[in-house]
Amino acid sequence: MLETIVFYAFAAILLGAALRVITARNPVHAALALVLAFFTAAGIWLLLRAEFLAITLLLVYVGAVMVLFLFVVMMLDVNLERLREGFWKNLPMAVVVGGIMAFELVAMLASRHFGSATSTRVVPAGYSNTRELGRVLYTQYVYAFEIAAVILLVAIIAAIALTLRRRKDTKALDPALQLAARREERVRLVSMPAETER
Repeated sequence: MLETIVFYAFAAILLGAALRVITARNPVHAALALVLAFFTAAGIWLLLRAEFLAITLLLVYVGAVMVLFLFVVMMLDVNLERLREGFWKNLPMAVVVGGIMAFELVAMLASRHFGSATSTRVVPAGYSNTRELGRVLYTQYVYAFEIAAVILLVAIIAAIALTLRRRKDTKALDPALQLAARREERVRLVSMPAETER
């Protein structure tokens, strides 16, 4: 009973945070609401005994991606008026997509609540979903996992190669020339007579 109350409380917080993400006028407030939504989703996954997914969500999205979003939002000069221009134009499609997602969530919860008791899986005493996920990932899907890792590595190298361009107007310093400089080449002492007051 307590777990059900906590689940519905977390679900309400998650819905409120998600609504705040799309209705906040300030992009920093929207990003912070998204952080709250991620934390709440991780809590729901912990309630559903999916510890690995919850910790992955916290480490990857909250710890890395959202910090990057916050830095980008705070460092860039975001024009809020231009962001609000397309809101009403895209609202019908957003309502349709949101309605479909809400229907899927209600259908999933209703099937779990009103479904037959034989559909639930009995879990052994020492069961760990993290261990099972690792076993399946590194035995049955090991080649797909390695191919995905190679594709990500190629994408990282391609992104670095695309952004690392030589520009003609870039001013660069050569450390070897700086270290080879001598005092006689840089400083010239000029002898001048001293000024006297009249």
